[in-house]
Amino acid sequence: MDPVTLSVLASALAGIAEETGTLLVRSAYSSNIKERRDCSAALFDAAGRMVAQAAHVPVHLGAMYESVRAVSERGAAPGDVWVLNDPFAGGNHLPDITLVSPLAAEGEIIAYAATRAHHSDVGGMRPGSMPADSREIYAEGLIIPPVRLVADGVWQADILELICANSRTPELRRGDLRAQAAANRLAGIRLAGLVERRGLSVVLAAFAEVLAYGERRSRAVIASLPAGRYTAVGEVEGDGAGDDDIPIRVTVTIEGDALTVDFAGTAAAVPGNVNCPRAVTRSACCFALRVLLPDDVPANDGTYAPLTVLTEPGSLVDARRPSAVVAGNVETSQRIADTVLTALAQAVAAQPATAGSPAGLPAQGQGTMNNVVIGGRGWTYYETLGGGQGASSRGPGPSGVHVGMTNTLNTPIEALELEYPMRVERYELDPATSGPGLHPGGAGLVRSIRVLEPATLSLLTDRRRHAPPGAAGGGPGGMGRNEVDGVALAPKTSLELAAGAVVTIRTPGGGGWGNREALCPPGATAPR
Repeated sequence: MDPVTLSVLASALAGIAEETGTLLVRSAYSSNIKERRDCSAALFDAAGRMVAQAAHVPVHLGAMYESVRAVSERGAAPGDVWVLNDPFAGGNHLPDITLVSPLAAEGEIIAYAATRAHHSDVGGMRPGSMPADSREIYAEGLIIPPVRLVADGVWQADILELICANSRTPELRRGDLRAQAAANRLAGIRLAGLVERRGLSVVLAAFAEVLAYGERRSRAVIASLPAGRYTAVGEVEGDGAGDDDIPIRVTVTIEGDALTVDFAGTAAAVPGNVNCPRAVTRSACCFALRVLLPDDVPANDGTYAPLTVLTEPGSLVDARRPSAVVAGNVETSQRIADTVLTALAQAVAAQPATAGSPAGLPAQGQGTMNNVVIGGRGWTYYETLGGGQGASSRGPGPSGVHVGMTNTLNTPIEALELEYPMRVERYELDPATSGPGLHPGGAGLVRSIRVLEPATLSLLTDRRRHAPPGAAGGGPGGMGRNEVDGVALAPKTSLELAAGAVVTIRTPGGGGWGNREALCPPGATAPR
């Protein structure tokens, strides 16, 4: 395929994924999707390979291929919409519900449309379905194996009602699921239009060409790095059942144009809920590889073809049923990504400077999603809070942003106070958390929320004991802190709140880059 046609069709496929996600956001009922945009959309070929994605949530997108594979193996047919959330059968964690729709042309399935969205309550032991004290997956909510939600164009009312009956907010679930189904349907309409304009053979060729192009670009970048083995160690700050650090060990091997990430030596699965299904671990590794690539490289399964991920079954990073996993998706995934990036940074720093080679990686960002879940009778509020990103050789780190495996927005104060019996009393940047350096790290946030009626609080956070490190002599970012009425809390905890209680979350800052004194002699002008 000539480069111009390939570029046009690659943009058309990416446009389908973007429009699918836009419709989902604009049609959703819950603030978690319509305001925070905690959702993702992607397009897959008939073999279940992702050919295009919207610029949504990395932890969703890197694992969604497992959902498509699970559905395709069960005899999906055009006109169906399948639903699932089982982390051990293609899902991430139970609140992330995925809808998969086979798309046909000339009587054959040629693609799949998939949307994944975080539903703010799917049952379980605590409001919001993200308890800090779950010990097995059955306590975290309703488990949905791959089943037909729509069969041959007809909604399966019994399946929809079963899902809604297990949620504390059934009308929101019903509305959000219908929004996802509508988004999948739009993807089918847009793909059919592309086939009509360009022809089926051209579109199928574009699927293959886009994947091959992504693989070529990815292999070229990997080949530019020095061959060798690079190691790094990270940790998760407790699992909710205990507060001891849980080690993550990574060895990255670069050999030619291939990249292997080996987690040998990582802790075994733990009693708490920070365990990761293997698909989530792979998502974090895909994200780390994507960070190395130029912006114009498409993100698809071809891009990640040079990547091999090795895990030990039954370990923290390859948990098996019935391990609790709700925090593994949001917190352990962040720590995995940071640890893999720490190893890759050694390879990037050792490479000779050539055109097209990756620039130096930034210092570490906040490394946590700062999950806050507050719920009462008939309502559940869920939010991940931004913090500081690490600085780099190119400049300071941004402040108050989501980093790593999440890519969501905040809930506007007006929307929060309109929808929930809560009041935001403080929301600002915390400059003290910015890591010092020639280029300072981004600052974290402070957010204080007063509950106006009795409620349940669950916090799933990290970087409360270990600060995000700086790079090239820069200092670490500030650590986060969780409080209720001024009393410090553990990184992962659940408790009951009385009416009037104030929950305060201070999020970590990003590490700084460069030693200001060493790199900026007296009398020289340094960045502020």
